[in-house]
Amino acid sequence: MSYLSSRLAAVKPSASMAVSQAAKALVAKGIDVIDLGLGEPDFATPAHITEAAYAAAKAGDTLYTAALGTLDLRKAITRKFEQENGLSYTPDEIIVSNGAKQIIFNALMATLEDGDEVIVPTPYFVSYPEMVKLLGGTPVIAQCREEDGFRLTADVLEQAITPKTKWLFLNAPGNPSGAVYDEASLQALGEVLQRHPHVLVLSDEIYEHIVFDGVAFVSFGKACPQLKDRSLIVNGMSKAYAMTGWRVGYAAGPLPLIKAMATVQSQSITSVCSIAQAAAKAALDGPQESVREFCAAFQRRRDQVVRGINAIQGLNLRAPQGAFYAFIGCADLIGMKTPDGTILQDDAGIATYLLNEGRVAAVPGSAYGMSPYFRISTATSDSVLDEAMKRIANAVSRLAPATKA
Repeated sequence: MSYLSSRLAAVKPSASMAVSQAAKALVAKGIDVIDLGLGEPDFATPAHITEAAYAAAKAGDTLYTAALGTLDLRKAITRKFEQENGLSYTPDEIIVSNGAKQIIFNALMATLEDGDEVIVPTPYFVSYPEMVKLLGGTPVIAQCREEDGFRLTADVLEQAITPKTKWLFLNAPGNPSGAVYDEASLQALGEVLQRHPHVLVLSDEIYEHIVFDGVAFVSFGKACPQLKDRSLIVNGMSKAYAMTGWRVGYAAGPLPLIKAMATVQSQSITSVCSIAQAAAKAALDGPQESVREFCAAFQRRRDQVVRGINAIQGLNLRAPQGAFYAFIGCADLIGMKTPDGTILQDDAGIATYLLNEGRVAAVPGSAYGMSPYFRISTATSDSVLDEAMKRIANAVSRLAPATKA
């Protein structure tokens, strides 16, 4: 007899983490693999942030904090929203959690009933539908098109909404596509949502500072202020400040929702590490030059990868507008034969081939609800990306058309 929850049986482990672990297993055997599976900046956390954490620890700032987060950090977050996004919140409308993923988990835990539907546009961050299923909800996959820039359109949203819809998830800049919405696109979605007052909106904006080509980031909250009472604006320290391991995420939303999320948090993790919260405050209130430097490096790398991939026959890459991923089309490789005679049936097979033969770890697009694509992270050095492009090109050049029987 199984002692595991029936809900857990429907949930898949993180595909990007699984790919990274597979790459690490090969490295442990002495095999040279370039791991482009996980998405995290390769930069060190800026020194003034680390120094603030050290100072907090030395000063004895090592006790539990309020479940919502320290008041100092929540005030810093309200200033950030006001200055950078044109959003007005009070500290009581802010919650701090162990990363943006826990923010999302807490929000779903606090609101979902069995069978509630959550609209998840493709391509999606791998954890979205799995968290929905784990908490008893039903993910409704809204198919976006590459020709629409991988953005959800008003027509597709309208068709996806039912009386059971509880949430719409938006992620921009998007993982894995790098899609960015302009104000008009967000307002078009907002007009649909106004006709459906039972739908809440979760806007995951954790990549907001990583946008390219002069594109202006617009928060959903700024574009659709009329929906403030049912919008949760999610963000965090991981991507913009190279703080993935510090595990600090935050959100702003209507007071009843934030209170409910705080209740969930108080009965699960109690609070976020006090030292990490001191570091987060220093990041938000301190100099922002490193954020701009990181973004410039990510754009340079984006350009490098776009050139490299589009020079490979059989692959195509629409230049992402933000984040640090490349979501690479590989439809022309389906049906090709590998040197050992295997026929590539799908993007999972292509990713496996790139790992085993090209020694480059990538995540199949099926993990993000959209095929045939694969995702690589561009958050690594220029030299590593250059070598990865060469390995991918070499691996693809060794494929041959399958002979017909």
